[in-house]
Amino acid sequence: MSFTVYPAIDIRDGRVVRLAQGDYSRESRYTDAPLDLAMRHAEAGARWLHLIDLDAARAGGYTLAPLLSGIKARTGLSVQTGGGVRSEADVVAMLEAGADRVVIGSLAVAEREMVAAWVARYGAERIVVALDARQAADGQWRPATHGWTEDAADTLDALVAFHADAGLQHLLCTDIGRDGMLAGPNLALYARLLARAPTLRLQASGGARDAADVAAARGIGCDGIVLGKALLEGRLALADALAYVISAQAPPC
Repeated sequence: MSFTVYPAIDIRDGRVVRLAQGDYSRESRYTDAPLDLAMRHAEAGARWLHLIDLDAARAGGYTLAPLLSGIKARTGLSVQTGGGVRSEADVVAMLEAGADRVVIGSLAVAEREMVAAWVARYGAERIVVALDARQAADGQWRPATHGWTEDAADTLDALVAFHADAGLQHLLCTDIGRDGMLAGPNLALYARLLARAPTLRLQASGGARDAADVAAARGIGCDGIVLGKALLEGRLALADALAYVISAQAPPC
């Protein structure tokens, strides 16, 4: 089974940042220039990059087209990117700027039929639905929207089932409670989603600390994992995560 490591670059006010549990008031800033960081990821052997516009995620209006174009021009990386997708014109603009996949979050909750139509129109390989969720007091998991500032009425299970039935291929799911906390990915949540929608190629996101977490996500059937804070703070070397994946996928002698 193939498995992809997605180093993440989240941008706010033009800077590389990470948020703790999706909270814009709990921001860690890093000195790396976004393009330089993307180039280092490429040099370490990454094939994909996860690029998110946090300002646009909350307010709309994707601002990273120049950076995306620069990354595509200066590296061999494939890029999935999102933040602020509010219309089909936004999807088209990102694809034209060089996005290999467009990540759609809030709209995949609020306008799920429209997003399903885009999957059919542009191809399942070009769209990633990001259902980033937290567990409510009643035990139900519900996606959060608008930069994780609002909770959806629909459950995570219902939305996953809808998009899987509509032909979605790539699903990214973040346990918001673990995001930026280095507490390990929520393997139980991902195993449950994969059992309910086995046709999806699921990207684990939130909490990854080390190569063991990469191995665990792959072991339960995830298609990939998004790595953010652990890479930025030097707790996990991207080359080590990639080396594990390569060795795990190598055919037996």
